[in-house]
Amino acid sequence: MHVRRFWVAGVVLFAVLALLPFSFHSERHLETATRVEGSQAEIVTQELANRFHSPFVDRVVLVIEGLPPADSPEGEQALSTIVSALRDEPGVSGVVSHLELRDPIFLGKDGGTFILVGLSSTEGPVESLVPKLHERAISLANQLRGRYPAVKLELTGELPLNFDIRKASADDVRRGESLVIPGTLILLLIAFGSLAAAVIPVAVGQLAIATTLAITGLLARHFHLSILVQNLATMLGLGLGIDYALLMVSRFREAIAAGNSGSVASLMAARQAGRTLLISASTVAIGFLALLTVPISEIRSIGVAGFLVAGISVLLTNTVVPAVLGLLGPRIDAGRMPFTPKLDAQRAARAGSRWRNWGRVIVAHPWLALLLAGTPLLLLAWQSTHLDTRLPQGNWLPESAESVQALHTLEKMDRVGVVYSMRIIVELPNDSITQTDASWNAIDSVSKRLASDPRCARVISITTIAEGNRANLTDLSRETRRTFLSGDGKAALIEVLPATSVSLRDQVDWVRELRKTGAVTLTGVPGATLEIGGIPALNADYQTIVNSHLVSVTALVVGATLLALLAGFRSLFAAVKAIALNLFSVAASFGALVLVFQDGHGSALLGVPGGTGSIFPLVPIVTFAIVFGLSMDYEVFLVARVLEARRNGLSEVDAIPEGMARTAGLITSAAAIMIVVFAAFTFGSFLVVKMIGFTLAVAVLIDATLVRIVIGPALLRVAGDWNWWPWGLHSPGQTTTASSPNELRKD
Repeated sequence: MHVRRFWVAGVVLFAVLALLPFSFHSERHLETATRVEGSQAEIVTQELANRFHSPFVDRVVLVIEGLPPADSPEGEQALSTIVSALRDEPGVSGVVSHLELRDPIFLGKDGGTFILVGLSSTEGPVESLVPKLHERAISLANQLRGRYPAVKLELTGELPLNFDIRKASADDVRRGESLVIPGTLILLLIAFGSLAAAVIPVAVGQLAIATTLAITGLLARHFHLSILVQNLATMLGLGLGIDYALLMVSRFREAIAAGNSGSVASLMAARQAGRTLLISASTVAIGFLALLTVPISEIRSIGVAGFLVAGISVLLTNTVVPAVLGLLGPRIDAGRMPFTPKLDAQRAARAGSRWRNWGRVIVAHPWLALLLAGTPLLLLAWQSTHLDTRLPQGNWLPESAESVQALHTLEKMDRVGVVYSMRIIVELPNDSITQTDASWNAIDSVSKRLASDPRCARVISITTIAEGNRANLTDLSRETRRTFLSGDGKAALIEVLPATSVSLRDQVDWVRELRKTGAVTLTGVPGATLEIGGIPALNADYQTIVNSHLVSVTALVVGATLLALLAGFRSLFAAVKAIALNLFSVAASFGALVLVFQDGHGSALLGVPGGTGSIFPLVPIVTFAIVFGLSMDYEVFLVARVLEARRNGLSEVDAIPEGMARTAGLITSAAAIMIVVFAAFTFGSFLVVKMIGFTLAVAVLIDATLVRIVIGPALLRVAGDWNWWPWGLHSPGQTTTASSPNELRKD
């Protein structure tokens, strides 16, 4: 690498720059819809599309206010104008309103109504049709406003909500970057004292983000990747890219301060920091790779983004950065701030003396340090036992979005259930539903039983539309039959609209209750089956899959990280200790998440007054995978330096303060940057990202202060030479095996 460093750096940099154009507007290819592979909700969607050929597989709700009642002649005339225009809109596969279906569900309180609009797209994702439909709604409102000044047409439903979440996500990214970049640059100027040294880590972070977005944008053309990629790539790219480059630049400046030339200093930095960064990046990558085992598009997307960010960051830091540093040489201090003198060996030694003295205090009183630092963390970690991963209560969608305002309008109309409907497909074993009384009566019986539930606002099925009489089927349109009856006539769709008072959490419980009851009990027909889709079913499937994969992801991350640390440190105790401390940090950060977001202590400061009552199922599994890798960074930085000091002949008592003197300042600077990066995303409007950003910021704060500066060194002192058993004190390549710490001392 050193001999061919400029060639290698040139190839890497060329590849990165070639990918940059693909990073622009990469979010256009990312999805906001959640896909749970193999789930019952996904099966229902596929059945409606392939077996029913329903025009309303994907649909939006056009909420209408300010017109005469839909069942009045004047209201019908206005409604007819809107419906006709919608039918002519490209991509619209079906329209149903009070004109087509004389059902009281279309007559909301205070005279409002709504129209269901089916969408179908052959070019790109179906949600790409939402902006054009929004423009059509504005045009129609302007057309009707001369006669009805108070008219208001707004889109809502799963697709418009997802579209507005995409916009909120993009806005959060821009807002986060605008806050993070200046703050990070200031912290790096304070840490390094020179503009040249400060710019390099920021540049690495930005290149890592752009390259990751470019690659994910290309992948999203062939695979389902979530819009969360945009947030996580930015958050982690700034954090990891800057973190890794910070270590390399710090090592280089130490070598320059010791009197080495630029070429020699870059070689020393690459050799010393490069191995540490590979171990660190591998532990981070392991956590993200584990997320790929979860069959949920959002979680897999985060895994892909995180793996790419970590890989690209360490690649740039180990190839391009050393080459740039070698060219800069002593000019790394160019643009030195007036308040910082030039770095030399004596100043470098003085800078670490305070941390060395602190390390000596910890080494002298390890048990006291463990007691004082461990007790508050243990109390905080205990709060994580109260973690509730059901869907949060209340409204957590961006309030400024039109789709959210339209959703509130539906709530006032007492018709919000049309958005959160359960789509139940009931299949009977033999006879066609429309041709035999037994099958017809079975569907009618299920519809009536569901309608009698107090949680139900309305049930719509082929039997309710035909008013329970098979003779009325001839009056139904082809569009209606395709919506509620499969092509072979053996399966029927029953739409169950929950009452406005039924929360998302209660809807999930209802779905599970119906699935447990089963089709045979509901229909009384042996061999009957049912499948439940819709937003409530998707939420239920999501929670079930996350909960079922949490243990396996945790085991995979812990096990694979242990192997990576064993390979890196060649010490069993150092690896096990690192794992235990990481689990401690994760538990404490989860405890803080519970206290602030779930219980609401101080949540108003983050724009979530009163708390959420629970935490999104996505947050624990994702933050565990991320935190476990990020926390390992500082453990690797510290232990690698202590091990280096031990291999250079220092005793354990002297090596620990020396390692702290060399790394504590670096860890503090890196952590401060990480905290600024993650905290910036807690002030956006995307609640999931708020929770993730907060948890990561708290985890880094805890890990870089109490854990790595107090608890970690104290445990190193307590363990003594057991820290490096069996091969830790032997440099890679040596094969001598020590059977005990006593033999380590002899070596």
